[in-house]
Amino acid sequence: MKKSELIRNKPSIKLMQERYEYWGNVPYPGLIMDNKPAITQVDIEKVGDYLIYLVRDPLAAYGKDPAERVAERLTAAECIGNSGMFLSYTGTYKGAKITCVSGGSGCPEVELAINDFMEYTDCSTFLRVGTSGGVAEKVKVGDCVITTGVYREDGTSRAYVADGFPAYCHYEVVNAMVQAAEQYHFPYKLGVTACMDSDFVGNGRPSVGGYLQPENIQKLGTYNRAGVLNTDRESSIIMTMCNLFERRGGAIFNVTDNLISGHKFEAGAGTEVSIELALEGIAILHQMDKQKEAVGKENWFPGLDNI
Repeated sequence: MKKSELIRNKPSIKLMQERYEYWGNVPYPGLIMDNKPAITQVDIEKVGDYLIYLVRDPLAAYGKDPAERVAERLTAAECIGNSGMFLSYTGTYKGAKITCVSGGSGCPEVELAINDFMEYTDCSTFLRVGTSGGVAEKVKVGDCVITTGVYREDGTSRAYVADGFPAYCHYEVVNAMVQAAEQYHFPYKLGVTACMDSDFVGNGRPSVGGYLQPENIQKLGTYNRAGVLNTDRESSIIMTMCNLFERRGGAIFNVTDNLISGHKFEAGAGTEVSIELALEGIAILHQMDKQKEAVGKENWFPGLDNI
């Protein structure tokens, strides 16, 4: 039984369905076009165990669609879906079956893609890879941030669950990414990412004509004092949905500027490293998963392969 069906049959969820007067009008399991999920148009049988979500972001200087750029590094990569809104490729990297998906920015758009992949497939791991702005002095332009948890300031994740619900990154994903960064000597920092909908005033950055409100000018200082490393616009909904729906979530960011330290914007700074780190980290995570399977354990821990 798919993970989404297990959730659908959970007694507390079924209670909500019974109380929802329009439940009978909701298409099951969702919107379909040409026998495929309508939003992503993916061939669900070809989705990998590990998914990378990338934004079509000019600040990253990808040079082409980011899904295509990652797919170039995969073995036997093929396009498994193109809805116009989202482009998806699947291939393998060091034995790990990976699907890379490109789309628009912000939590509302990411939710559309993640919902399709979680509803229709048992993809186990969702990794956000892309650009961010640094808000800690120690974070340099070109560094990678391996996120351990997300400070939720977006509206989309709040529609799912109250603010107190943690948007943590799964420890196995974090462990694998740190191992990869150390093994290949990638420059990285480990810590909390803040995620919001507004990339300007809501992120403590002036908008048109330098527009700011009093509450906006406090943002960067608040993040900095709290030890937040960087900011983005997608990670919150990914981690929240992963934690709600029993998947593993994680995030790897390259830093392209830092208003706190004054490091100026550099288009594409760290983009190549963040992609390499994500792929090598997934390869390590795949080996961890094989170790768990070999000994019949649900969770990975150091020394597992010696059992």
